[in-house]
Amino acid sequence: MSEKKRKITGAQKAKVALEAVKGLKTINEIAQEQNQVSQWKKELLENAGSLFEGKRGPKPINAESNPDRLYAKIGQLNMELDWLNTHTGH
Repeated sequence: MSEKKRKITGAQKAKVALEAVKGLKTINEIAQEQNQVSQWKKELLENAGSLFEGKRGPKPINAESNPDRLYAKIGQLNMELDWLNTHTGH
């Protein structure tokens, strides 16, 4: 695969220039970010096919969807609501 020169829009150039002018990032930091993004893009293009090679199976359990944790949070919120209602006269 040949390496194409990517086109940078005027808006992108302005954003980078402003970061440099404001001193939010050094020129080296900005350049490093550009190199890092280019590397990630290259890795994605080279390995994208492997994303679809695995077997389908059950989705991993999300800690956020744990029913016990959710019921505990509901109980906590109900207690806070009751406390607010008794202390604010509602």
